[in-house]
Amino acid sequence: MQKEETFYNLTAEAACKSLDSTSKGLSSSQAERRLHEYGLNELQGHKGVSPFKIFIEQFTSPLVWILIGAFIVSLVLQEHIDAIVIAIIIIVNAALGFFQEYRAEKSIEALKRMTSPKAKVLRNGKEMKIESKYVVPGDILILETGDKIPADARLLEEHTFQTAEGPLTGESVPVSKSINVLQGKTALGDRKNMVFASTVVTKGRATAIVTHTAMKTEIGKIAKLISEQKQEMTPLQKKLRTLGKYMTIAVILIAVVVFFAGLIGGETASVMLLTAIALAVAAIPEGLPAVITISLAIGVQRMVKKNSLVRKLPSVETLGSVTIICSDKTGTLTHNEMTVTSMWMNGKSVGVSGSGYAPNGMFTVDGKKVKGDEFGPLLRIGTLCND
Repeated sequence: MQKEETFYNLTAEAACKSLDSTSKGLSSSQAERRLHEYGLNELQGHKGVSPFKIFIEQFTSPLVWILIGAFIVSLVLQEHIDAIVIAIIIIVNAALGFFQEYRAEKSIEALKRMTSPKAKVLRNGKEMKIESKYVVPGDILILETGDKIPADARLLEEHTFQTAEGPLTGESVPVSKSINVLQGKTALGDRKNMVFASTVVTKGRATAIVTHTAMKTEIGKIAKLISEQKQEMTPLQKKLRTLGKYMTIAVILIAVVVFFAGLIGGETASVMLLTAIALAVAAIPEGLPAVITISLAIGVQRMVKKNSLVRKLPSVETLGSVTIICSDKTGTLTHNEMTVTSMWMNGKSVGVSGSGYAPNGMFTVDGKKVKGDEFGPLLRIGTLCND
């Protein structure tokens, strides 16, 4: 288990000593041992769903249960054509839902792989870049403007250092940091000598020693609380469950009434039992689940064209019912990363592409890619004025 010390109450030297590390970082062997001890620096509860689980979830609707019941009854009554038709409907319905949700899961996994974050650390006294999931307690982080902080850490050195802590505190204004020791118990937002996982460096440079990783980080504690919340059904799922319940009750009542009416009319019990069962099967709307699934799948495809991925089919109906969204802007609708998107130079409008603080993108003039060499002086001025 990682220590629960209040590192903000310790000096930088004491923090290094407590974590059995130095300002030169860990050795490769130390890092390997700690990785084995503490595990990967990843939040739990974000692993992909197995294909088998996705497939099984396609049979959790009461309407599908009714169809399965009708299929079994049709086999018992040797109504093979009805049984085949119902089986095809069940399979098509499950296949549509499965492939749609499985494809969404794979797309999300691919996006995660594309955006796998990196971290700059000191190992064996040398600076190196590693995947954030391999960061361990005691690692020395080298942080610069635009970096996403991979773990909770105590600052060792800093130069005009600021971070955006919106994901943790909801505060949109960057927080200025220092290496000064804090006294007593301090609220999360006031821990000026600490940096936290999932926050972003907005200004300056710093070095810091990792104190907590994975679920022991502050963002990990939030993730744990979220994962413990009970999953609610969507309005559509609630309505379908209610419909399935009432439909089952109605079909059973009608079958019972027909059965006893036949007995009163002089028919034998065996004949009326078969008649009542056949009527119950005929009263079930076999195509309803498939129609619902197809409609939702069409909605998902329309969302994909709008660059939105939908994991669960019923979520489409929920989203379609939304009229007003009450949301914090910074950190939810935006990333709190103000960047240049266009420049005016030498009488020309220059487009600047890229996403957030990531050092990727290009310059375009009239939609055509151009080299950035001629913008060097302007970019240098902008860099010096901003940091």
